[in-house]
Amino acid sequence: MKIRRFNSADSQFSDQLSAALAYEEDSYQDVESRVAAIISDIRKKGDQALIEFTARFDRLQVGSVSELELKREDLKQAVSRVPVAQYDALKEAAERVRRYHERQVQESWRYTEEDGSVLGQKVTPMDRVGIYVPGGKAAYPSSVLMNAIPAKVAGVSEIVMVVPTPDGHVNDLVLAAAAVAEVDRVFTIGGAQAVAALAYGTQSVPRVDKIVGPGNIYVATAKRQVFGVVGIDMIAGPSEICVYCDGNTPADWIAMDLFSQAEHDENAQSILISESAEYLDEVQAAIEARLPEMERREIIEASLQQRGFLVLSESQTKSLEIINRIAPEHLELSVEDPESLLPDIRHAGAIFMGRYTAEALGDYCAGPNHVLPTAGTARFSSPLGVYDFQKRSSLIGFTHEGANRVGRIASVLARGEGLTAHARSAEYRFKDQ
Repeated sequence: MKIRRFNSADSQFSDQLSAALAYEEDSYQDVESRVAAIISDIRKKGDQALIEFTARFDRLQVGSVSELELKREDLKQAVSRVPVAQYDALKEAAERVRRYHERQVQESWRYTEEDGSVLGQKVTPMDRVGIYVPGGKAAYPSSVLMNAIPAKVAGVSEIVMVVPTPDGHVNDLVLAAAAVAEVDRVFTIGGAQAVAALAYGTQSVPRVDKIVGPGNIYVATAKRQVFGVVGIDMIAGPSEICVYCDGNTPADWIAMDLFSQAEHDENAQSILISESAEYLDEVQAAIEARLPEMERREIIEASLQQRGFLVLSESQTKSLEIINRIAPEHLELSVEDPESLLPDIRHAGAIFMGRYTAEALGDYCAGPNHVLPTAGTARFSSPLGVYDFQKRSSLIGFTHEGANRVGRIASVLARGEGLTAHARSAEYRFKDQ
């Protein structure tokens, strides 16, 4: 299987790169309308609509939504069924994630001016957050940790998790992760209906302030449609990795790094950049040699053929330029001195430094969050973190002297805008008025 190869020295390279990076999901107008209808039903009928949609989509018949809520004892039982090695790994990963995110906590601050006026910022955690976790065949306990732990560290009072359980299939590792992450409530519901229930609330599902977590096209569309009523983390696209290598990392390692993203789904994107044509040949050979032994071979092959590519770059400077243009979700700097490159990396969701730092470590247990901006959005957005679950309120307190001094500035500007009431509101506080 041959992967596309581009040469940055070619006159057509810029256009080739643009075409290779382009990813637009089909319009899915029918999905938009279906999701809108589901959201409307949840708003009108609440629990009853949830029961109906759960029967329709998850093939579960229940008499009330209370039957779809797991109790603390259910989570404990799930923990008891999980192999000890897996549970220990969950706890160690959770501790690493918690330790990292504790450094992100923002504190309130203020300062006092010479006249005694006080300005500052009050940082407050959100009251309640909803976490969407994929269920069924796509079960990701790591996503539970990455979404719940930063919220807990931020001080969120209540975390509500929703996870679909088609045909009643419950993933014990996901529930064990919920227990480890100290999730407060868990509902076995999914799809657009779960997002709508979190956004608007029902008789049984509490309304939240923000919804985070991955999902399919229906979940992503629902998050987009309820945004504004609640906050959301992001609208994530397919997973992606960009590896920059100096040609001295074993080709098998890099081939497997590319596979690690390609195995997510056929739309995932794997990119390798190097200044060595011989090294690109080695990696191509390693891909062909290792692909037959992969359990998810068909998905990997489809991903690499449809969206993967190798780039022969003219120079390190050109390579860095290409990286910044891609603005990758995951960037591996598989070089001797990755630190020296950091000043020139402007756009990347997560940067993995050095030959021994596989991106897969970041997916599970490195510590930093694996919820990252995709599809070039690292140009303006950041990984999920504690700051996503905290709000900031400005603090403003003027003394008589301060109101006299600053109020005159406000008065001039307000009258310049033709807003007389604004001006007079400030002027009433003038010392000599």
